[in-house]
Amino acid sequence: MAENPLTRDFGMLPGMQARFRRVARQLPCKAADLKSHRAWRRKVGTRLKSLTGYDTMVQCEARPKVTDVVDCGDYIRQRVEICTEPQVIMPMFVLIPKQGTPPYPVVVAPHGHGSGGKLSPAGCREVPAVAAAIREYNYAYGVEFAKNGFITFCPDARGFGERQEGHSRQDILHSSCLSLSQMAYPLGQTVTGMWVWDIHRLIDYIERRDDCDSKRLGCAGLSGGGLQTLWATALDSRIKCAIVSGYLYGYKESLLDLYINCSCNYVPHLYEHVDMGDIAAMIAPRPLLVETGDADPLNGASGVKNVKSQVRIARRAYKLFGATRLLKHYVFEGGHRWDGAHAVSWLQRHLK
Repeated sequence: MAENPLTRDFGMLPGMQARFRRVARQLPCKAADLKSHRAWRRKVGTRLKSLTGYDTMVQCEARPKVTDVVDCGDYIRQRVEICTEPQVIMPMFVLIPKQGTPPYPVVVAPHGHGSGGKLSPAGCREVPAVAAAIREYNYAYGVEFAKNGFITFCPDARGFGERQEGHSRQDILHSSCLSLSQMAYPLGQTVTGMWVWDIHRLIDYIERRDDCDSKRLGCAGLSGGGLQTLWATALDSRIKCAIVSGYLYGYKESLLDLYINCSCNYVPHLYEHVDMGDIAAMIAPRPLLVETGDADPLNGASGVKNVKSQVRIARRAYKLFGATRLLKHYVFEGGHRWDGAHAVSWLQRHLK
């Protein structure tokens, strides 16, 4: 009887895992003193901007436009558009607190997947699918920040919300990450690079707003919002405090082994240079809170152990600065969602 070919496995994952073991993390954070850490951080920052295509992006005037203003009770919600590159527009909600007096401390609150873009962090429950996402992922963290006195910026990342590509627009919760990746890779760019660039251009705009104290600026997000927070904070010292939720783990288990993750996570040659903990180490000694659900499937096969391996890398950098108390890892019971038990107090302690 002929052998059934479907019972045989000639897939590439074992070979890719072997290659990972041979070539991964050639620029690790292993500095023995502050001078060498700073030199390492400059070198890695330059390399990451090159790998992501960040350094191919084109500066332009922001040309901000306020298109709508809504009184939401505890805060005012503006809809604002800015240009981040020529022919590239970023819509956002700006949640302006009613308590306190301007200029307010600032939080940038990027979203992740399944959010409808800015709609979930900004608590827009009038869309039923978004209301369900807010309940499932505790997604309206932007509203919590605004209610506690922070002017909060909830932007649409490229590929989400109002920035979906045409074929994705049948479902507000869908993203266009794969389409953007397929457009970007042959042109030397990545979704990660686009997202980080846009956050940095948003900060340029924040610096020009009279109601913002840009010297007290934090960034906080879940999942893909954690990706944006991690990278944007590592590559821009204007972000003084960060909260990364559901996005800090070893690349091998969480992105190579789980290779069906969204294409927005994947940067050519990234694994050859750093692991995720090295990117977090670039943030030291600025305050960094990492929150992890103990049942989050994105943690990888070894679960929280995989996350802790990356926190240890970052913690060594914080130790160099004598700042271990400024890196906090909070593990909560639950899956892939924003927990937020320490989020507001963390921002208040370090920004207010």
